[in-house]
Amino acid sequence: MNLKHFRVYFTEQLESIFPKTEIDTFFFLLIEEYLGLQRIDFTLQPTLEIPSEKYDLLNTALTRLQKEEPIQYILGKTEFYGCPFKVNENTLIPRPETEELVEWILNEVKELGLENNKQQLSILDIGTGTGCIPISLKKELPAAKVSAIDVSEEALEIAKENASLNKVEITFILQDILQTESLPKQYDVIVSNPPYVRELEKVEIKNNVLENEPHLALFVDDDNPLIFYKKIADLAIKSLTKNGLLFFEINQYLGSETIEMLKRKGFTKVELRKDLFGNNRMIKATY
Repeated sequence: MNLKHFRVYFTEQLESIFPKTEIDTFFFLLIEEYLGLQRIDFTLQPTLEIPSEKYDLLNTALTRLQKEEPIQYILGKTEFYGCPFKVNENTLIPRPETEELVEWILNEVKELGLENNKQQLSILDIGTGTGCIPISLKKELPAAKVSAIDVSEEALEIAKENASLNKVEITFILQDILQTESLPKQYDVIVSNPPYVRELEKVEIKNNVLENEPHLALFVDDDNPLIFYKKIADLAIKSLTKNGLLFFEINQYLGSETIEMLKRKGFTKVELRKDLFGNNRMIKATY
């Protein structure tokens, strides 16, 4: 089968599931991955024959897409903050909103001059997943000492591979933060994008996320949705340096509740920001 015919077939098989623009994106990502072809190559050589072994790979990917498996898992990789990251079913797929959180942290660190401290800037990420947050911060702040915690051994393996892939040194710690009484040291910045989707919000989650991404990293009980935020805030009180910064990615529906919880615990300068989609998504607080 040639490229042009396969594209028609590919589109027909997916048009009842995805919008046309998304199908096109999938198609060009796959021919780049498996055939080494760019969009311009397709335009110039639409009748190029697909080798049988490559066709099998493309067809397998198509079958997985029909089951609404995320393209990132099919390819085993994605991009975050301009850097490559490996992903698999043990890790959440990094999202653009989290890139905004990284950008905010970097801006605050630079604005406050923390990266120029006489002592080495110390950063901790809690619930690291792929390691996208600490790795991106370390790339931009090479002199910083960066650590990351996760409860999943499988996720940490991917995070370690991603640190190696991006040529940065991160201290990874296997630990259940809910069972943690104290953190290893003092930190200038603590950041977390913990599980925050309530069970009642599952109806809003797309199938490709609900059926594929790890529920351990997504969901919390309806009756205690801030469980991770409360625990991390308590740990941060004991482990942040003077005027240290705490950053959270949050549930868009629980912005007010998260702010009030932080203020009750003694945090100041609590600021809520919206993401690129206009949803309440990020909080910064000082202790």
